[in-house]
Amino acid sequence: MLTFWFDKNRRIVHYISCFWGWHYFLVNPFWKFEIEGRENIDPNKTYILIANHASYFDILAMYGLFRQFKFVSKETIFKIPLIGWNMYLNQYVKIKRGNMSSIKEMMATCRHWLKQGASVMMFPEGTRTENGDFLPFRAGSFTLSLELGIPVVPIVIYGTYEVFPKNRNSIHVFQPIKVKVLPPMDPKDYEGKPGKMKDDAVTAMLAVHDDLRRKNAVAIGSGEKPERLVGTSKK
Repeated sequence: MLTFWFDKNRRIVHYISCFWGWHYFLVNPFWKFEIEGRENIDPNKTYILIANHASYFDILAMYGLFRQFKFVSKETIFKIPLIGWNMYLNQYVKIKRGNMSSIKEMMATCRHWLKQGASVMMFPEGTRTENGDFLPFRAGSFTLSLELGIPVVPIVIYGTYEVFPKNRNSIHVFQPIKVKVLPPMDPKDYEGKPGKMKDDAVTAMLAVHDDLRRKNAVAIGSGEKPERLVGTSKK
């Protein structure tokens, strides 16, 4: 709190949060945490960061980027002791799922931060997957990109679902976790075509996610090469 009077955008608080989140991966030697493509996020530029969402551990993984951004998170997370307080201190963006007025307020807050030069971090699926497959992406992040002329940076997270999936109370301690940052998508290439921008982002992210799964399968000797389909479950 001592920094608030000169740190209006909470940059220092966010970096402290990054160290806090990152240390969880350090304390467990069995989580091999890797980030590829961090250079695709220029710390001097503003972006709309998007990532697939499979676990609460995705938040910790994004902290490992050590880049400035404002998380967009569901309202209930802000009510969790310590974690919620941290969200408020960072001035992250809250949303109540299924509430149209809350969605409009979230979009307005994101516009505010983006115009101030602060990147935002969104999970376009809107919630965590229950089976590891991608859920359909929502259009909000792409609409903002075209409206404000700010690039979208797709980020693929692999391994967090296996560590701590939705509807499971135990944590798996033996698991590689990989984050791959893809090149920014220029909104000028998609003027008037938010749907195509979304489809291209999903296609690129799925391809990378499947590749990471295949490599992990080979590494553990299973040879499994399943495909991931948006909005479907593997039978």
